[in-house]
Amino acid sequence: MFEFKIKVTDKKTRARLGEFLTPHGILTTPSLAFVGTQGNIKLLNANEVYRSGMELMIVNTYHLWVNNKVAEIQRAGGIHNYSGFKGIIMSDSGGYQVFSLGFRQLHKVGKITKMFPGKINYGFDKENVIKISDEGVFFKALDGKELFLDAKKSIELQEKIGADIIFTFDECTSPLNSKKYTREALKRTHTWAEISKQIHSKKNQALFGIIQGGSYKDLRQYSAKVIKKIGFLGYGIGGSLGKTKRDMLAILDWVVPLIEEDKPRHLLGIGGVVDLFNGIERGIDLFDCVIPTREARHGVVYTHYGRYDLRKLKTKKQVLEKSCLCLACRQHLTAAQLYVLYKSADFGEKILAQKYLTLHNIYFFSELLKRIRSAIAEKNFTKLKKIYSVYYQ
Repeated sequence: MFEFKIKVTDKKTRARLGEFLTPHGILTTPSLAFVGTQGNIKLLNANEVYRSGMELMIVNTYHLWVNNKVAEIQRAGGIHNYSGFKGIIMSDSGGYQVFSLGFRQLHKVGKITKMFPGKINYGFDKENVIKISDEGVFFKALDGKELFLDAKKSIELQEKIGADIIFTFDECTSPLNSKKYTREALKRTHTWAEISKQIHSKKNQALFGIIQGGSYKDLRQYSAKVIKKIGFLGYGIGGSLGKTKRDMLAILDWVVPLIEEDKPRHLLGIGGVVDLFNGIERGIDLFDCVIPTREARHGVVYTHYGRYDLRKLKTKKQVLEKSCLCLACRQHLTAAQLYVLYKSADFGEKILAQKYLTLHNIYFFSELLKRIRSAIAEKNFTKLKKIYSVYYQ
């Protein structure tokens, strides 16, 4: 049912070209999953998604659950029929919401803290807005009711959703949690991983285990060994990834060598252009990220020559990128025309512009991954990375 093959390995880096056989086709890696939180890419219909070139999508188990979509998905015959997307679909476990609805709000940070003015304080382990126990997590719904999610429930939900690739339930900690708290959370994550594997029963779904441990080398390496011992068809590297992108890369350097070569590796929640190159050269096969679609809705355009705010292109009388085959560029819509639509007081015109920009960014990232795969096959991955140096400035 599932098989991962490494076709080519780059001799200068850990980059590799692979093929992952799934019930919905062969996924060529490296690849990026576009985020369809509730089973769809915002602003796009199924036909537009199909024509965009998108090959991989990730849906959000927590949001499908709390918005009562899981029963609808089951009635439709699974997430592929529900979404209309016939490619390969992943579902997350809900573990990220343990962070995003909890410590993220309290600490006001992301998976990577970036840099704070003044001294960074650690040890913010109390007063979480959600309740976490060794058994599971209590979330507070919009109506004030408490919802309980544990490893068993997470797997049951993901099996009902029916994605090709699913993940174990985990606790995604904050970059500002203390090492003591991170260690306690890691113990829960490992217990939940064991339960997830025991509960998982569908052979047409690949279960990936998640490696946690924050930015602490000993915890990360310990987690990699524990999750590897439990045994999964693939592995996700998740959780808080340090203060800077440099910390994130160090985490990959610690963890990747400890994972089996013949298993796919997924860097959860990361997928900017620089992140893709840096992750791939360290042996990462899969990514997921909101950047392409979320930034499109805010007027940000990605091209092979750089990232632009549409406001800076408002006088440009050419398409967004000459080599682009997205719907907007095929229709010869200029950047100036798209800017007029985007800034229009007419809500429908603004939405149309956001749709065009979303399709463009999906096409760009899909094409970028194709170029990266070709570069690995042709032994010039490092050369291709230099071509995109504008993204490192």
